[in-house]
Amino acid sequence: MPVFKEKSFSDRMNAGAEARAAQLEKVRAAARANQEGLAERLAARAKIAAEREAREAAREAAKRAEAERIEAEKRAQAERIEAERLAAEEAKRLADEEYEAAKKWMAEEEKRKIVKLLADQKAMRDAKYAARKQRRR
Repeated sequence: MPVFKEKSFSDRMNAGAEARAAQLEKVRAAARANQEGLAERLAARAKIAAEREAREAAREAAKRAEAERIEAEKRAQAERIEAERLAAEEAKRLADEEYEAAKKWMAEEEKRKIVKLLADQKAMRDAKYAARKQRRR
């Protein structure tokens, strides 16, 4: 049976250094592999970020356009309501003027009728008086 030969301190130190060097080389190789694909990944990320920003800008523009459209509709409706109110006020004013004119005309017509009636009554009285005077002579 062979005798077990224990490793010396320097052998263990050398083995540890070789293991550390192997690990370091492995990490460096992975880093080089990452460096090779890094530009592509960064370009892809930049492209994705630009597309995302473009979509967000388009959404914001659509929101602003919709808000402006709604605001324009509200302004148009307010203007329409104001125009209708002004038209109704003008129609009421004209109707009031016509009513007042008709009322004044009716009052004047009534006065003319009364004046004519009084004139006719006076003419009839005068005619009776003249006829009475004529009979006495």
